[in-house]
Amino acid sequence: MADLLNIGLSGLSANKTSLAVTGHNITNVNTPGYTRQETIQATRVPQFSGAGYIGSGTTLVDVRRIYNDFLTTQVRSSTALDSDVKAYLSQINQLDSLLAGSTTGINPGLQKVFAALQTAAEDPANIPARQLALSEAEGLAKRFNTVYDRLYEQNAFINKQLSAVTDQVNQLATSVASLNEAIAVAAANGRQPNDLIDARDETVRKLATFIGVTVVPQDDNSFNLFVGSGQPLVVGSQASRLEVVPGLSDPLRSEVQFVSGQSRQGITSLITGGEMGGLIRYREDVLDVTLNAVGRLALSVTDQVNRQLGQGLDLNGEFGKSLFRELNDPVLIGQRSLARIGNSDTTANLNVLIEDTTQLTTSDYEVEFTSATEYTVRRVSDGTMVVPVYDDDADPSTPLVPAPAPYDITSATPLIFDGFSVNVAAGTFAAGDRFRIMPTRNAGEYIRSDMKNPEELAFAAPLKSQTSPANIGTGTISQPTLITEIDIYDPVAKADLETSLRNAPPLRIVMGAAGGATQGYDVVDINGNVIDTGIIVPGQNNTLTINVPATAGPPVVPSSFEYEVTISGRPQGGDNFSVSFNTNGVSDNRNALKLIDLQNRAVIGINPNAPATTGSSFTDAYGDLVERVGTLTSQARVDGEATSAILKQASDNRDSVSAVNLDEEAAKLIQFEQYYQASAQIIQVARTLFDTLINSF
Repeated sequence: MADLLNIGLSGLSANKTSLAVTGHNITNVNTPGYTRQETIQATRVPQFSGAGYIGSGTTLVDVRRIYNDFLTTQVRSSTALDSDVKAYLSQINQLDSLLAGSTTGINPGLQKVFAALQTAAEDPANIPARQLALSEAEGLAKRFNTVYDRLYEQNAFINKQLSAVTDQVNQLATSVASLNEAIAVAAANGRQPNDLIDARDETVRKLATFIGVTVVPQDDNSFNLFVGSGQPLVVGSQASRLEVVPGLSDPLRSEVQFVSGQSRQGITSLITGGEMGGLIRYREDVLDVTLNAVGRLALSVTDQVNRQLGQGLDLNGEFGKSLFRELNDPVLIGQRSLARIGNSDTTANLNVLIEDTTQLTTSDYEVEFTSATEYTVRRVSDGTMVVPVYDDDADPSTPLVPAPAPYDITSATPLIFDGFSVNVAAGTFAAGDRFRIMPTRNAGEYIRSDMKNPEELAFAAPLKSQTSPANIGTGTISQPTLITEIDIYDPVAKADLETSLRNAPPLRIVMGAAGGATQGYDVVDINGNVIDTGIIVPGQNNTLTINVPATAGPPVVPSSFEYEVTISGRPQGGDNFSVSFNTNGVSDNRNALKLIDLQNRAVIGINPNAPATTGSSFTDAYGDLVERVGTLTSQARVDGEATSAILKQASDNRDSVSAVNLDEEAAKLIQFEQYYQASAQIIQVARTLFDTLINSF
């Protein structure tokens, strides 16, 4: 009787536990990360009798999780990838709308400026038309400012979000460490603490939404977690932490440091996956490049427009002033360099001067000193060392030559690195000191329209030509084109050339005897002195280059200059043409037409080794930026759909094995209830037999 009773009791106990496990599954059907559990039963050791071994009931061996490590790992990695792409996509969608928008984009502003210049060029003396051009220029500058502000706001948001995400990572890492300790203690009895393991798996999955992690199981059932290139975030029951700090090279860009005990390591460039990885990837691959590209465009517009205006005359007969803020404003040159934290002299900094906007890139640079005066320059975008060039003679027509290493910061000859040069702003330097050079980063913020008087727009050319009324031939002369450029960035040279143009006496081109295949000419000054001679081919367009020499005067002509004219038709002997300063050229629009031509001229990204075949116009350069961002946005959207699908598939695969199915659990509930009732019936039978036996005595 006792054997039968024990068998029934073992069934009651086993099925009661099975009912409890089934109920536990049902009540946790909506618990995130919960893994379905089931009981594992086995027969008890049978008892030997004369008739053989007789069973003694059942026993509960284990309560097991229905778990697949590979599927859980897939969910974790898919979660990190999906969060990365979504964080990247949320930012680049905003940027794409900003750059391509008709009210916020820069290209519509450029078009309005050149359309206004075209209208003003049709009537150069029209003040309202000139005022419209100034207004559109001011609007363009504000568009640059607006775009920069939005980009800066994105950078500030990323800094704040990195801090918030880092706090979440640290909290979750601490939770994993605590769960590791609890699991190790609970598993010391040889059984798995299922609910604790589920809680830890779910915590690690949440951690993967913020940062990509590598999970390494240990023999004591704990997890070690690694981030970056193998930095141990969690080891057993000990958790390290991440901290967001101002960047060493750029305090405006937060960096992530791995902190373990008293040691720190920068791991910003090593982080992949999760929201943090997506934000960092967007900042490095898109935001920084866009800031620099917008800044480069702002610098190029400033330089080219100001430079061209400086070649002409305004309505007052004065040489042109700058429309936009000066390229190398003293306030700006020191803000293009940031000293790295930890340099030997905390007051030391560099001035960065823009020398040639056509050669600027969209990269930042790192200047590292190898001694107190010698330094190297590395391009951050591709890690290459930049070889500077310099002007080794006074002839602007000769090419720049590479500078021999090492580079001396105290040299009086400016070395040009990708269109910019550096010099000492303050302080002293030592070997190992580093500076972040950002020649284009902040230009979008600082561009502004400084010209307020429409009369100051220099639409006229400085020289004009005239045909003598006494000429008898059919020869004509074009308006002169000044070859020697007025250097608006060199005050002395600028003043000398402007004085030379204004003071130079009229020159006459006097034609020789007509007849034959060629015809000679003399260039004669006001005193009748022949300063040049040449020949033309009658009936063709003949381009003449005239050099006006410097003279001690009076009047004083401080520097020589050259210009070109074209003589066409068939002049007769003695016919003459004169070229002089363009006094009262209020109806002249030649310089205005050159301003308008800037919209189609390749002035950005020119390779100095192949200037004729490289470079982009303003519109093309901005169009390339918009196209690049648009392409990356489109790709990010496709990636977002793909990663969402991958995550859903991984989650479905995991749920198909580990999730709770209410129909299945309901069936098990009925099944175990019936088992329980049957085991109780066994006990009832044993009791009846025992009562029968007692009553028989």
